[in-house]
This record gives sequence, structure tokens and C-alpha cells, in this order.
Amino acid sequence: MKRLFKSLFVVTTCAVLALAVVGCGEKKEEKKAEAPAAAAPAPAGPKTIIFASDATYPPMQFMNEQKEISGFEVDVIKAAAEKGGFKAEFKNVAWDGIFAGLASGKYDAISSSVSITDERKATMDFSDPIMPIEQMLVVGIKDKATDLAGLKGKSIGAQIGTTSYFVVKDVKGFKAIKTYDEVGLAMEDLVKGSIQGVVADSPVAVEYTTKKYADKIKIVATLKSDKVENIGIAVKKGNKEVLDLVNKGLAAIKADGTFDKIKAAHKMQ
Repeated sequence: MKRLFKSLFVVTTCAVLALAVVGCGEKKEEKKAEAPAAAAPAPAGPKTIIFASDATYPPMQFMNEQKEISGFEVDVIKAAAEKGGFKAEFKNVAWDGIFAGLASGKYDAISSSVSITDERKATMDFSDPIMPIEQMLVVGIKDKATDLAGLKGKSIGAQIGTTSYFVVKDVKGFKAIKTYDEVGLAMEDLVKGSIQGVVADSPVAVEYTTKKYADKIKIVATLKSDKVENIGIAVKKGNKEVLDLVNKGLAAIKADGTFDKIKAAHKMQ
């Protein structure tokens, strides 16, 4: 009887242990966490266009007292950006090399009183014209010269790489044709007497002869050309996206009178 009881005890104990082992071996099925739903992409904002400007060319582009790029053309582009649906940012870039920077993609466009010429159109694209300009001859306040011929045997200056320089570079009879990185430096030399004439775009010539050096220099001639000289925004060849946005904005501000208001505010002729 004891043996039977003992056998039953052993069998029962083994069964319990077997169940325990099976129970320990079971894995609880864990519920996998659901992946969060993918967030909807944020709507794209307006395209930012970076404009290079040589901010040494008042009243078109210059650094104001707050060390910000300011001027007539800057205000035109800001207004065009608002109407054209893009954001405009400006980068101060020296004129010497400004076109190379555009070609290499350092910025999207040039807003720097760039004259639209056939030579430039061969390597870059241009917006619709912003406005026409002329080339003007500036001399000392007491100088009797009334044209380029009156400066024969004397020295004349212009900013390098500009249409102002191209006007005089092949003219014979000057003592010297001096080039400058900035038009303001040429005007300073004219005031000091180091040169006797400066050729500059009409807005710039008016700015220096009526404001900064009104009692020292004067405009004596408008240098006629067989073509109307317009300034516009230059973009890399084939950059239609930027060109279309700029043209859209320019057309809008000219149609609604904003452009004329900006001209009046800057006292542009």
C-alpha cells in the first residue's frame, strides 16, 4: 500500500512538473505597436531667389546706414517679389567677377543695373527691361569741355567691365583711360583732379552731381548711342523658372502703378 501510494505520488509529481515546464515554455504573444501614420508633407513655400548686387552704385544699389543693401533697383525687385510670388534675398558682390559667380551658380540672378547687350545675351538670359538709361559725361565744375572731344589729351575714367567703359575704351586722343572697381572711386579722382572726366550711367551721374559732389562736378553731355540701352535682371542661361517669376513680378508692378511710385520716391528721372 505504501508502495502504491508512493508510486502515485511520484506520477502525480512528475505530471505537475511536466505541466510547469510546458507552462514556462509558452511565450506570450505581444501586440506589436502600430507605426504612427506618416505626416503629410508641408506645403512648399514661395521660391527664394538670391540676387547678386554690387552695392556701390547709388542710387540703384548701395549700403544704407543699417548696412543693408538698398536703392531703387532693390525696391523694384522687392515689390516684384511680392507680386510675382517669390522671396528675394540680396548678396553684395563686387562687380568684377559678378558674371562668373552667376555662371557657377553662386546666386540665381544679378540685380545690379546690368545693361542688356547682345554680347551678354550670348552667355546669359535677361528679364524684360526694367528701364532705359543713358551714358553721361561728368567733368569738373569749372571745366569747359562739353563732349568727349573736349577732353582730348586728358585722362578719363569709368568702372571696369561696364557699358560706360565700353563707350570710351576705343576712343582715341585721351591721355589715359583709367578703370575703377567702383564708380564712386572714379568720381573721387575726378573731384581731386587726378582725372578730368567720368562716363557713368545716367542715374549714377545725376546722383553724384546733384547730391554728393553738387558743387564740384557737373554733367556736360549725354553720349548718344544707336541703340536704346535698357537695364534688366540677368539669370543663368536657360533658367526659365527664375526668369518667369521675375518677369511676372515686373509686369505686375508696372501695370498697377507700383513701379512709377518707386521711381517717384527715389526721384528718378
